[in-house]
Amino acid sequence: MEATIRELASDLHELYDKVQTVTRSDTSMAEGDSEESFKDLNTLDKIIVGDPESENTTIGPVVSEVQYNKIKNLIETGIKEGATLVSGGTNAPEGYNKGYYIEPTIFANVTNDMTIAREEIFGPVLSILGYNDEEDAINIANETIYGLSGYVSSENINNAKEVASKLRTGMVHINNAPGDQAAPFGGYKMSGNGREWGEFGLEDFLEIKSVMGAIPKSA
Repeated sequence: MEATIRELASDLHELYDKVQTVTRSDTSMAEGDSEESFKDLNTLDKIIVGDPESENTTIGPVVSEVQYNKIKNLIETGIKEGATLVSGGTNAPEGYNKGYYIEPTIFANVTNDMTIAREEIFGPVLSILGYNDEEDAINIANETIYGLSGYVSSENINNAKEVASKLRTGMVHINNAPGDQAAPFGGYKMSGNGREWGEFGLEDFLEIKSVMGAIPKSA
């Protein structure tokens, strides 16, 4: 948890594919002032919205009109509820007045009672919540009805593992580690029960039999 704000740039990679991916994070946390943290961050300059068939594009349109309208409504809700709009918003990206294109959007000064912190957005929107210390960060992370995947950034791998063990999520990625199909995939709470992948993922395909009386009673 002692990662610097520069390491939050890795969270912005979520904007690249999170419009289509259930394990991507809608929220991230920065110690202290979340708005101050992004003053010198220029990672958004590397994100290019455009034609998905172009090699230069990092974000294409969202999947449907329904999702497009949902994302725009949530951005508007974030503004109305008092979050600070650091970048992006509801306007179409420059040059794209047609199609379901959403400008990459970052909110700072988000609190856990805001809609954008509690809802699954499934769009290129990142909400930054501030925290005071490690315990506070864990409590904020766990204060959600969902629990599919969590993320921990730290220069101290042992500390990162300890924090990961306290997160109420089915999966935790340390320092942006990729998924592993040998490991079980699944979530906690409203993110579902059961697991896919790995040994645990095979158990759903097995039939279990109980036999009573197979061991004779002792005299």
